[in-house]
Amino acid sequence: MTTAPQSPAPVGREELLTRLERALHTRGRALLTGPAGVGKTEVALAEAARAEARGETVLWLATLPSDREIPGAAAAALVASVAATVTWPGLGTSRPEPPGTPAPAVPASEPYAADAAVDVLSHAALASGILTSGVLDSGISSSGVFDQLPGPQRTAVAMLCREAPIEAGGWDPIALRLGIARILRALTCRGPVLVVVDGVQNVDADSADLLRFALHLAPPTLRVVAVETPEPYAEAHYPYREGHRSEDPHAAHLWVPSEADVLRVPPLHADEIAELLIHHRLPSRMAGRIHRASGGNPRLALAVGRSLADARTPVHHAEALTLSGRARDLARQLLGAAPPAVRETLLLAALALRPSATLVRRAGRPTAEADLAAAERADLVSLSEDGSVTFTAGLLPSTLVHDACWAERSAGHAALAEVVDDPVEAVRHRALATERPDEELAAEVAAAADLARRRGNSALAAELALLAAESTPGRHGTRRIARLVDAAEEAARAARADLAMRAATDLLARDAVPSDRVRARLAVLDTAGQGLTGLDEMYVHAMEDSEGDTALRAAVQLRLAVKYVLADGDPERSRTAAVESAALASSMGDPRLAAQALTVQARMERALGFPDAETVLAQARALERAERPLGIRNAAQILTIRHALFDDRLNDARDELNALLPLVQRRGSVEDTIELFSTLAAIESRRGACAAALAHAGQSLALTLEAGLSPGPAWYTLALAETAGGSFARAASYARRSVQASEEEGDRVFLSRSRYALGRVQLINGDVAAALETLRRVQADERAQSTVDPSMLRWHEELAEALLAQDAGDEALALLAEVRPVAERLGRSTVLLGCDRAYALCLAAEGRTDEAAELLTRTAESFGRAGLPLERGRALIALARVERRRRRRSAAQTALHEAASVFERAGAAPWLALASETPAGEAAGPGAGGEESVSALSSLTEAELRLARLVGQGASNQEAAAKLYLSVKTVEARLTRIYQKLDVRSRAQLATALRP
Repeated sequence: MTTAPQSPAPVGREELLTRLERALHTRGRALLTGPAGVGKTEVALAEAARAEARGETVLWLATLPSDREIPGAAAAALVASVAATVTWPGLGTSRPEPPGTPAPAVPASEPYAADAAVDVLSHAALASGILTSGVLDSGISSSGVFDQLPGPQRTAVAMLCREAPIEAGGWDPIALRLGIARILRALTCRGPVLVVVDGVQNVDADSADLLRFALHLAPPTLRVVAVETPEPYAEAHYPYREGHRSEDPHAAHLWVPSEADVLRVPPLHADEIAELLIHHRLPSRMAGRIHRASGGNPRLALAVGRSLADARTPVHHAEALTLSGRARDLARQLLGAAPPAVRETLLLAALALRPSATLVRRAGRPTAEADLAAAERADLVSLSEDGSVTFTAGLLPSTLVHDACWAERSAGHAALAEVVDDPVEAVRHRALATERPDEELAAEVAAAADLARRRGNSALAAELALLAAESTPGRHGTRRIARLVDAAEEAARAARADLAMRAATDLLARDAVPSDRVRARLAVLDTAGQGLTGLDEMYVHAMEDSEGDTALRAAVQLRLAVKYVLADGDPERSRTAAVESAALASSMGDPRLAAQALTVQARMERALGFPDAETVLAQARALERAERPLGIRNAAQILTIRHALFDDRLNDARDELNALLPLVQRRGSVEDTIELFSTLAAIESRRGACAAALAHAGQSLALTLEAGLSPGPAWYTLALAETAGGSFARAASYARRSVQASEEEGDRVFLSRSRYALGRVQLINGDVAAALETLRRVQADERAQSTVDPSMLRWHEELAEALLAQDAGDEALALLAEVRPVAERLGRSTVLLGCDRAYALCLAAEGRTDEAAELLTRTAESFGRAGLPLERGRALIALARVERRRRRRSAAQTALHEAASVFERAGAAPWLALASETPAGEAAGPGAGGEESVSALSSLTEAELRLARLVGQGASNQEAAAKLYLSVKTVEARLTRIYQKLDVRSRAQLATALRP
């Protein structure tokens, strides 16, 4: 028996917990099953925590493999834990613990002395062997051995002796069964009981028999969760499969489970793996690649994450994951449970591009179907209806290949080359089957790479391009270098950062000309995603090697322009580099590169508040070809769409993007597609198409994690979508994840954006102190980056409202006075509407409620005409607050109902809930003083009301100051105003005034 560890269930397992509780409610029994490390114990822990929160007694029995060989060990440990939990008159027990304290740890197989009698009793072995020890000849109560036992075990034996007295011939089996059943029944007299058996496959046969009988007689208030890790290669450990009869004497099932009782714990999704990594302070920027390596198995994912965190030098996005140490050992443990024949079959599957049972059988494994079926039972692979094979974790095939000797790998590739039906795959296997470079073979592989590219399989094309280079003999050095350059650029198109780095590393170790070195380095930079801070040396060398080559210098300057804004947060320097890149490209007659550079220039000029930014963007659009190039990164067309988004010309932006998306999905890179889905999600969030926004944001995240890119930007997009139509809590969670990933990558742009998303949700949720702190950081970030245009990140109105809520009205007015002239100069009309909403709240705080209500009414109407329903609804909520302060409750309710109608049509679930809440101060029921109480409370500002509630609930001035991030002096001044407004003179009177 061990104490249940305190660990929350991973986010996303709520559905499984719901099913678990439903099974316990209807059947009283549930079996959690799945492979080792998938998180079964964590799910049981979450259910145990819920049960304890309901006041139930929780018994946690954790078994070990060695317990199987100790008769009665598990049952004894369970009884011992009951003894430690319940006070049994006359028997004594350990000291009482506070309610909710888990039972103390009592390992089932822990010995307490070498003496055989003590060993038997310390395990409380429930077998007739207890008589043969000779202990009972002189009576158990007088035995010195009995007195040596720890308290819980001694109490357990005494309980059993009372419930099932030992007869002359030993324990009476019937009495023993009834005794344990009565002990468990007595426990339920205190209330409902949840018994968790973690590792039910290790329960010894005697205990299984005893507990099965006891549970059969147990009342409905005793519920059981069994946690099982099946042993797939022992048929006897599949007692729950239909038509199977176990002959194993150690079969550990405690009841005959129905289909409803058995809950398979699935692996975590990539997004859940990311949250798991964040929870354990591991690098979330690698979440997608870690998910692929682990297959969603939390134990494997944490092992891979820890190997990255423990690396002497941080693993960059473009480098291969460190899959050694604990991660590799765990994979070997999983694979080691398989018989050698199964592992040989799995090695062939690992070497194949599209493994299937038929292919592996043809390649020389006649037992392929049986071997793969056994591997599927072990959760090593999954088999589809057509026989195709998919490994459950990327770490498994890589470990198989890693641990196989060269002869095994070569023989496997040679066998596969003879049986695959695709010439591209056949060439790949023939190249991998030999270590000897061969120009003829290299040429075939290069041709196969071209064919794969034309088919649209960019990932395979990138792999083959690198294989072609590596197959080129050393005497063809120039040709090998050319193929390495092609491989690096092919990897960049496929977003295969690892292959780009391999190709570049090989090339840079050779005597390559400067232009080839530059092209290889640029390919690595193009696959680095947001993580540019660790590649400074590559930029420096690229600049050096491009000296004297105008075209290459233009290309390098373009990459530097991106780095300066993303990694350095310096848009002015970025603009300078973009201007130089555009000039160099134009001088060389390269319109494509010139268009890209002008696009970056336009981006920076928009941020810096240049009035001619749109003119520069129009020049870039004119240079772009009528038909889209292969990629759209830094393309003028996508920036035009984003500018339309910033200007709230949302229908134009959506229509142009929808026309572009099919082309990009067919011909563009993965990063291009991610960019478009992210932008489309932002557009739909803004225009109030909440369901579509969530769908597009989810697609952006899925593609991001699949490609192994940093999830920071995708999480930011999801935070926006969740704020619009999902859940404020999830929005805050995604925003926090985006903050962490952006910090890990050194991405200054998305760090500001994710903090803005977080601060906005904090403000909406009423956590004003946290919102103020977060939004002040956004303000500092944006000013440090010299950002002028207020339409690109609309933090000003949010910060103004947070300042006002903290009684910093003068600072809020100063901020609005600062941003309004800029918005007017640049023609940002909807930014001005946001400022009007915040200014109206300032007017209300000054007591000018009539002016505030009139301004909010106009603002709400203007937002509606602009096609911004969520902003209109938010203005209506603000109007309702002002109308309450004007003591016009009917008008306030009308505004709220109108807001709710707007949110309902848009599918904005969290905003609808916000508009449906009972406003503060309106809960006063009928009776004397009710209306007066509402009127008095309506005179308080939101900041004063929060402080009043804290103090009314008993908080001291110091405690309230700490909670609201205020000084004690400010709290004292506000309390004075609150007392005057409510006409109270003490904290007790204040609490009464706040009470409905």
